[in-house]
Amino acid sequence: MIENVINRRNMQLAYQHVLKNKGSAGVDGMQLTELTTYVKKHRDDLAMALYKGRYKVQPILGVSIPKSNGKTRLLGIPTVVDRWLQQCVTQTITLKFEMEFKEHSYGFRPNKNAHQCIQQSQNYIHEGYQHIVDIDLKNFFDEVDHSLLLQLLYNKVTCPITLRLIRKWLRAPILINGKLTKRRKGVPQGSPLSPLLSNIMLHELDKELEKGKKYVRYADDFSIYTKSKSEARKVGNKIYLFLKDKLKLQINLEKSGIRKPVNFELLGCKFVPTYEKGVKGKYQIVVSDKSWKNLKQKLKTITKKTTPSSLSERIRKLKEVQRGWLNYFRMGSIHGKLKTLDSWLRNRLRYCIWHDWKKIERKRKNLMRLGVDKHHAYAWSRTRMGGWRVAQSPILITTITLSRLQKKGYESMLDYYFKVAPQFNEPLYTRTVRTVV
Repeated sequence: MIENVINRRNMQLAYQHVLKNKGSAGVDGMQLTELTTYVKKHRDDLAMALYKGRYKVQPILGVSIPKSNGKTRLLGIPTVVDRWLQQCVTQTITLKFEMEFKEHSYGFRPNKNAHQCIQQSQNYIHEGYQHIVDIDLKNFFDEVDHSLLLQLLYNKVTCPITLRLIRKWLRAPILINGKLTKRRKGVPQGSPLSPLLSNIMLHELDKELEKGKKYVRYADDFSIYTKSKSEARKVGNKIYLFLKDKLKLQINLEKSGIRKPVNFELLGCKFVPTYEKGVKGKYQIVVSDKSWKNLKQKLKTITKKTTPSSLSERIRKLKEVQRGWLNYFRMGSIHGKLKTLDSWLRNRLRYCIWHDWKKIERKRKNLMRLGVDKHHAYAWSRTRMGGWRVAQSPILITTITLSRLQKKGYESMLDYYFKVAPQFNEPLYTRTVRTVV
């Protein structure tokens, strides 16, 4: 297998993949932009070191990132070279496992995505499986047992050199606040190998869930669908023991439980009943409150008046956030909220423009350029109103209009949503029946 890992075409594809995914430097400080030169100069030497089993894995860089609940998550960032070589190995061993992965495992797999996972969940609910066992794994990526994972790898990967290389990456120490710490469990989030390794570990869970149960799984997020509360309780207890005894994984009891569809969230979405006459037991997909809050916070940061950015730069950043968010949540019934959000966002942009004008005389001249008569321009330039009130007043709404913002590159979220939303090509119960605000 190591010959396939160091195959020139495989290494080139891995190199392109790493460049596409971007990412920051590891412990050695090498940036992604330096990888091209490094690959040209050292590719053959690295290939030989891998083949001989002499390659030395570098420590990973521990970086804490904030979570929405106020806590932090520790990411492990390998060096750029290690990311490239991990991608080489991932591309090679994926073929060994992919054919055996189960149908309802949707995370980090070719031709599988979160939308399919959410739709399958919705289908189960419509079929009457409305008692949902919602299980949250506690710090899954930090708790994976190395011995168990390596044994699962050994069952499929017979190349000892490749196995030793993966073991080196699993055991690589992590640098946290300048101090190296040993690792004897866990798969560092941030490496190209971690999604595949997590699927290999949780494939054992899938095999247990396949025994007559309705379920979906996206990476470490999974839920089981039953028709009664007693059945849900029985299944939940059985899976709890399986995870604890067989996979040595802990469950977060505070976040786990038996849910009804209206109290259930999956991958940032939730389900609410439809209100169309003659349609019962059907649910439409909407965006969770937490996902709305996270989006609004990101938009707020970009349109903060004290941030030193030009209008065009703000609009460019807004487009990146908006399009990524809408491409993910395009299945949801969200156009009612988007209309309100667009109005709020345009006022935020007007507030930024008003703040950027700063001086009284500049405000007067700019208002006159936008078509305001000199008397009103004089009065408004000297108003004692706060900037946010001015942004929502007729003087800016009728001058810094939607069409003028569009000429600067602005595109409303609602307009983009109607470009990407598939609701008019889907069955009735997945289409927008009533706007949920």
